[in-house]
Amino acid sequence: MAFDKKLLNIIACPICKSPLHYAEQANELICKNDRIAYAIKEDIPVMLEGEARQLTFEEIEQYK
Repeated sequence: MAFDKKLLNIIACPICKSPLHYAEQANELICKNDRIAYAIKEDIPVMLEGEARQLTFEEIEQYK
């Protein structure tokens, strides 16, 4: 089973409430505004601020 992309229509960044983008290769949800990535574990997004990772400058440029 894979991440259901339809969830992107109903979930948002828990910090800034902006839309999230799915990074398929990294299997993460990206918040461009806060420049963070939320991991997806066992097809479930881990939407905890403390579990999010900061994106590198190169990653931010890639997702623009």
